[in-house]
Amino acid sequence: MGGEARSAEALGSEGRVKSLGLVFEDERKGCYSSGETVAGHVLLEAAEPVALHTLRLEAHGRATAAWGPSAGSGSAAPASISEVEYLNVRLNLREAPAGAGTLSLPPGKHEFPFSFQLPSDLLVTSFTGKYGAIRYCVRAVLERPKLPAQSVQRELQVVSHIDVNTPALLTPVLKTQEKMVGCWFLTSGPVSLSAKIERKGYCNGEAIPIYAEIENCSSRLVVPKAAILQTQTYLASGRTKTVQHVVARVRGTHVASGSTDTWNGKMLKIPPVTPSVLDCCIIRVDYSLAVYIHIPGAKKLMLELPLVIGTIPYQGFASRNCSVASQFGVDMSWWALALPEQPEAPPEYTDVVAEEALSRHGPPYPALPHWGAEAPCPAFACIPDFRFQPPPLYSEVDPHPSNAEETRPVAFIL
Repeated sequence: MGGEARSAEALGSEGRVKSLGLVFEDERKGCYSSGETVAGHVLLEAAEPVALHTLRLEAHGRATAAWGPSAGSGSAAPASISEVEYLNVRLNLREAPAGAGTLSLPPGKHEFPFSFQLPSDLLVTSFTGKYGAIRYCVRAVLERPKLPAQSVQRELQVVSHIDVNTPALLTPVLKTQEKMVGCWFLTSGPVSLSAKIERKGYCNGEAIPIYAEIENCSSRLVVPKAAILQTQTYLASGRTKTVQHVVARVRGTHVASGSTDTWNGKMLKIPPVTPSVLDCCIIRVDYSLAVYIHIPGAKKLMLELPLVIGTIPYQGFASRNCSVASQFGVDMSWWALALPEQPEAPPEYTDVVAEEALSRHGPPYPALPHWGAEAPCPAFACIPDFRFQPPPLYSEVDPHPSNAEETRPVAFIL
């Protein structure tokens, strides 16, 4: 059974169950989120008839933070432990009838389907760290008379989706700092650093373009660097533990004394990491982009820009336009059919103005002179003689009124 979890095969004449397995309906599904349905089968193979009290399914999810001496270690210092429960589901797949005591299963292979829905309340993303973990699991338990319970367990990966397209995660982040290099009165000059990223939210696999300006007015050779930091924070019994890891880094070129350097979008790729955990009260996972300058013989100058590692990728302006165009593609098809293959020429002036108004204004341009067989000058020399009259200005009052007795309808040829 590929991808299926099994318990150890029962031994001896009393172990009448050859195997107990748990398989999910979609083994390719990597993770689940709030409100989704978890479905699958419990597989039981019996070598001979099996008498059971109950076959049940349990699903649990909790966050645990703990450190300090373990029980029985003899240390006087108390241990720090905290737990928060997020999931507790219990289903009976097979149960002995009331008063019967046991239920008998014939030899062979048996499948027991199951299905349950995760709570619609926000579930925290699965995570395992140094001082704690957030874990979800599904377990099948077989209880038989006069024998210990037999069980099989599968881990359930849960993710709390974070959309990086929200306005709070699309805002740029900018910081500036300056440091005087030297000791006491032996100062050599300041080193200044400015860093900026285009937005706060990114996803796994994305590359972060870093914009930075480094000015070295000291007498030392400095090196600009950048790194993505993961900070794990655990809270238990009123105490806090913090662990920090570097998950990715990039290095710039040396900046000599009296020189400057600029990063115009230097790329730093995000490796596969756990998304930010921001909604658990005892475990928190934060990320930041540290842009810093290594200064020999002095403490480094560092800027930390906050990051949020999300799960729903950035769509961007171009992709949003494409999605909008695809949505209106069908509705706007009539517009493409109405357009002619060749654009029509604009109408002539004489077609727009009535003949009566045209006769009042006279011809729009004078008649061409007759030069006979040969023209006395090139044709372009007579171009200034042609003057195209503009159309008359629009007015509610007729500038050329006719006699009162004459009432003729005005016609426009459009």
